[in-house]
Amino acid sequence: KTNFLCIGLEAAFKTANKPVPILQYHVVNRIPYARGLGSSSAAIVGGIIAGLVLAGHKLPCWGSEALLQIASTIEGHPDNVAPSIYGGIQIGIHNGTRWVTERAPHPAGMQAVLFIPNFVGKTSDARGVLQDTVSREEAAFNIGRVAFLVHALCTGNVDNLRYGVEDKMHQPQRGNKLYKYLYPMIEAAQNAGASCAYLSGAGPTVMALTSGATGDIFTQRETERTDSEVARAMLEVADQYGITGQLLVTQPVHEGARVIKVDPPFSSDVITYRDNI
Repeated sequence: KTNFLCIGLEAAFKTANKPVPILQYHVVNRIPYARGLGSSSAAIVGGIIAGLVLAGHKLPCWGSEALLQIASTIEGHPDNVAPSIYGGIQIGIHNGTRWVTERAPHPAGMQAVLFIPNFVGKTSDARGVLQDTVSREEAAFNIGRVAFLVHALCTGNVDNLRYGVEDKMHQPQRGNKLYKYLYPMIEAAQNAGASCAYLSGAGPTVMALTSGATGDIFTQRETERTDSEVARAMLEVADQYGITGQLLVTQPVHEGARVIKVDPPFSSDVITYRDNI
């Protein structure tokens, strides 16, 4: 059993101390697989939540974050399961006892422009090009960049984001050996107005962050936004390198996974919950 949604569901039933019944799964997955977009974490969290609902079991949140513990244990880290659960930008660590996360704010009007190649990124290849050790200079470089990134997010200083996402531990190796288009695409995106651009996860997706969006896309002048220009610049680089793919413009959300439909409904004649669930 290797499907992460099924693994998550089984973990939920195990937590509830109940056997998994015979089930028929119908899954709509809108997150491209093996592209550095956290599809496995989304499947794990979706499976756990579905399992909890089916098992009729609820978890403690305050002070223990039980759902995060289950998901992080399956994934091995909280990097992607935390935003899948809570939404937004999450910073997670293991404090020696359990996994803990905190939310980092994102600047108003920030959008994400993603070039998602049509080929998958093999985990074995992405890890195989990395060094077993890092130098003191590389470690110092990345520690400083992480601090700068968090400060830029917390202060809303979008101009400093490009320095905060700079890296010496994995992007140069993967860019040189696996994704030749990476640094040209980063440069093109930033020259077109992106606040920053970087390799999403282990790749092959390249993500750029832009600013200036407000309200609905149909009501704001394009000259006030940079996402379209950045998208075109990224596509031009992809074309130069003969890489086909999908260009997606989206934005961070504050909300994570939630149940949208149950039978019987949770709402009643007296109390109606969101979406009449």
